[in-house]
Amino acid sequence: MTRSTRRAGTPDDAEVEETKVDRTAQAKAAANQVRARIAQLVWVACCVAALVLAAGALCIALKANPDNGLVKFCIDTADKLDFGVFSRTDGVAHWKGQSHSALTKNAVVNWGLAAVVWLIIGQIVAGIIRPRSGRVS
Repeated sequence: MTRSTRRAGTPDDAEVEETKVDRTAQAKAAANQVRARIAQLVWVACCVAALVLAAGALCIALKANPDNGLVKFCIDTADKLDFGVFSRTDGVAHWKGQSHSALTKNAVVNWGLAAVVWLIIGQIVAGIIRPRSGRVS
């Protein structure tokens, strides 16, 4: 349709194309924002896992009361988060004996390494999820 034959109120091709571009840009911005939030959640979850491992090691080192619910939760959860490879009973680093010193070293070293691994994994996965351009803070 030419301008002279076009009805009033109907958009021309340029207006339609501009609207499509605007919607595409809005959709991309919304998707980037969702990806950024998911990346933040992944990072926070990995930080919480590392914190629980550190708290569990601290409970072992301080001889915290194992009958206390919070102490039991920290130690049990840390046992599950240690990937098996960083177990405090048979981990990467292992001091023999049942003395408090040996148990403390096993927990601090192995769970400390597991906490570092959780933080590295969190950064890598969050970096993969996070959008490359237009980072949202």
